[in-house]
Amino acid sequence: MAALAAGVSEATIRKWASRGKITRYGSPQRAEYDLDELYEILARARPDPGPGASS
Repeated sequence: MAALAAGVSEATIRKWASRGKITRYGSPQRAEYDLDELYEILARARPDPGPGASS
């Protein structure tokens, strides 16, 4: 679900977690991620359109 919500592959989510970019919760058999944390990371990664950009 985290990969789908972020628009990335499951491998990317696992890589981000192993690098400490996002926090992994859950059991060893079932990974869980905080979607709010994921959305924050995605918002920071988006380039700022700058002044005068239309919405």
